[in-house]
Amino acid sequence: MRYKDIIVKEKMYRLDIWVDRKVIIDVKSVEQVLPVHAKQVLTYLQQTKSKLGLLLNFNVPVLKDGIHRIVMGLEE
Repeated sequence: MRYKDIIVKEKMYRLDIWVDRKVIIDVKSVEQVLPVHAKQVLTYLQQTKSKLGLLLNFNVPVLKDGIHRIVMGLEE
């Protein structure tokens, strides 16, 4: 499959939102953000050669508490 000059394998993860081919936004609605969710965003960053990802969890009382910034190559 081809999407905007990028070949995507059928069984590959699917991005939620890719802004200007620079920022990946992964949308969740979970009780707790787990390390596996951040790893998924890192995989998207590696596959797209992007540097910045946002993991948004909408299952929080205040949205700013559900925003997690993930930067490729930055050790936490």
